[in-house]
Amino acid sequence: REEKRREEKSSSGRARASRMAHRLLRDRDAEGWEKAEFPIVCETCLGPNPYLRMTRAEYDKECKICTRPFTVFRWRPGADARFKKTEICQTCARAKNVCQTCVLDLDYQVPVQVRDHALGQEAQLLPKSDINREYFVQNLEKQIASGEFDAQNKGKVARPSEVLSQLQRSGPMYSRNKAKICSFFVKGCCTRGAECPFRHELPQEVHKDESLAKQNIKDRYHGVNDPVAAKMLSK
Repeated sequence: REEKRREEKSSSGRARASRMAHRLLRDRDAEGWEKAEFPIVCETCLGPNPYLRMTRAEYDKECKICTRPFTVFRWRPGADARFKKTEICQTCARAKNVCQTCVLDLDYQVPVQVRDHALGQEAQLLPKSDINREYFVQNLEKQIASGEFDAQNKGKVARPSEVLSQLQRSGPMYSRNKAKICSFFVKGCCTRGAECPFRHELPQEVHKDESLAKQNIKDRYHGVNDPVAAKMLSK
């Protein structure tokens, strides 16, 4: 079963790379591809360092929501943090007023499902077909450019409810940027030493919620079936 899953993942990766190669031959301006100078990210993802080195690659990846190529930014929030990069394009980020990296609300730092539940809004899904999705995103770009659509002020007509006030974070949580624990260090066979990008510490024996391991960036963006949001709302 594991080999079959790896084969499916590699085949989907090859298909995605082939699709990107064909799209790069088209007229980028006519396709309306995104070209940005700085990402739309939250303070937590940026990190505490005011002097940040960031790489910028135009049309490097497809947006994980609308599948359109966009400018990808990559950086390291801190010395003990893992490298982060933008996952969705700025058009999709502006549509939901979320961070391009963690896909959390920029104002309240909570999942979209929690925010929509507190504000009494229904989840809005993008069309599934490529043509309808492209048409929807193009119209959305025009509405954002003209000022007709403003997701940032959409939820500020009424002040946040008590649920949202209790669940929103008061400040950035930089611990979320920590690098993962080095599995080779746990086994006692890591040879990288201080140059290892992973943390050299023993894992703590804590109770793990298996439902949190089944997170999907599309579900988090659309605000449906998000295990993190379900856990926050159940408190």
